Amino acid sequence: MVRIIKWVAVTILCGILAPCAALASSVCPRPAAQGDVLQPPDLFSSGGKLELSFDYLTTVDTAGRTLFCFQTPDGIESPTLRVNPGDVITIHLTNRVISASAGPTEVVSNHRNQCGDKTMTLSSVNMHFHGMNVTPGCHGDEAIHTIVNSGQTFQYQIRIPKDEPPGLYWYHPHVHGIASPAVQGGATGAIIVGGIENIQPAVAGLPERLVIIRDEPLLNQGALSATHPDDGPMPNWDVSVNYVPVPFPSYPAALIRTTRGTREFWRLANAAANTILDLQVIYDGKPQTMEVVGLDGVPTGSQNGKRQGTIVNEKHILLPPSSRVEFILAMPTSKVAQAYLVTRAIKGGPASDTNPARTLAQIIASDKPTKLRRLSERSGPPNPQRFEDIDHAKVTANRTLYFLEVPGHATKAPAGEPVFFYIVVDGQTPKLFDPNDKPAIVTNKGAVEDWTIQNRTFEVHEFHMHQIHFKVLEENGVPVPRDQQQWRDTYQVGYWDGKGKYPNIKVRMDFRGAVVGDFVYHCHILDHEDGGMMAVIRVKPQKKV
Repeated sequence: MVRIIKWVAVTILCGILAPCAALASSVCPRPAAQGDVLQPPDLFSSGGKLELSFDYLTTVDTAGRTLFCFQTPDGIESPTLRVNPGDVITIHLTNRVISASAGPTEVVSNHRNQCGDKTMTLSSVNMHFHGMNVTPGCHGDEAIHTIVNSGQTFQYQIRIPKDEPPGLYWYHPHVHGIASPAVQGGATGAIIVGGIENIQPAVAGLPERLVIIRDEPLLNQGALSATHPDDGPMPNWDVSVNYVPVPFPSYPAALIRTTRGTREFWRLANAAANTILDLQVIYDGKPQTMEVVGLDGVPTGSQNGKRQGTIVNEKHILLPPSSRVEFILAMPTSKVAQAYLVTRAIKGGPASDTNPARTLAQIIASDKPTKLRRLSERSGPPNPQRFEDIDHAKVTANRTLYFLEVPGHATKAPAGEPVFFYIVVDGQTPKLFDPNDKPAIVTNKGAVEDWTIQNRTFEVHEFHMHQIHFKVLEENGVPVPRDQQQWRDTYQVGYWDGKGKYPNIKVRMDFRGAVVGDFVYHCHILDHEDGGMMAVIRVKPQKKV
């Protein structure tokens, strides 16, 4: 039934879930194009706790696109949740989306695993705390069976481990079958775990800039024509920068205002559902060095047991949907005439979405001081780190998984669904994700496993693991250089050209932490995840010796 929900969701969201004629500016408000990139509002923990209420809301913009958002009862949209290792986040989530009056439903749980409502509809919601190494149990980061339906309130309680890496994480809906439209609708926000200045002292005291890139349905579909020969390829999706839209075909840049000659600490998230980014900062046509200090929430070089990070200099950064990068950037001086944040074109394969090169934001420097908050100075030695010293651990299992796509004409797919999407454990029968199925992989707490993930399709896929991170060891059989062997929760696997070996990555999975239970891995191109490219892993309690 999830397949049916996915087929119809994007075509009937407007009218069933949202009052299409009623535009409420106070619900999921969005800025105009070419506006200033403002910092999201902050909510800080106090005394080891952060408690808040979220309403899940929807409306329709002037172009007829359905918007979604998490808002506090007093109207704060997508606040940044600022917490520390050891804190507890309590969220009272109320689904205020109008109940679907039509459309399919599906029972996604039974009496043993029910969490919230057991029946999914087109108006259901839940929350995923992306990248956080927290419990997948009910009322935690449980994304398989948790369903909050219209009018219902559900409580999340997320206890952040004391060894959680300090860095950038994020939250978003994760109801299988309708995750992509909810994320494209904008129901996303950042989580920042504090303390990175103790591991990466170069960022201490710097102004901090949070940038969230999202995608959304095209505003100007059909704009590409013979009268606009220089527009370039039409993307599958528009993007926005902190909700400031950058629509095709002219890509009017969002505006980032800064102070000349300073250095800033940027925390940038690709919170798009489907859009892949290859980020670059360009001053007067020259790519600038981004001093990378964190990837996917983990300080670079910090997990070797020394608890001190390293800086990795990059001129561009591939950022799949859901990935984050944190870097130090020198702001333009008076000698710089033009400065831009851009994404380079993505070569995603013949079956992929189109992700062309485009400008995202113009960086405008002046002598005026910015109003950015500054990071703290170093406050003490860093906490023990979650994944440290993995190189000396014994590998307990090796597995091979692969991405697979099957054209609908090769199956009994209804009209309008051209492709089935799978992620398969080698040796098992390909199967679309079903929340009622048994786990595809079973392991034990304390395990250390090496996984090879192949891509047997003609487009790139973005491997994402819930609950833990993984260390990238090899790409296409070639060892990754030491300074690039970072801990990630999402990583791209290149596309197959139809000849030779399948593109692949080899990663090390660390199950030595406290997490036990069922959780998922999937492609984080959410149209693919909604289409079935997801599976469950079960981590059982550690075996007694």
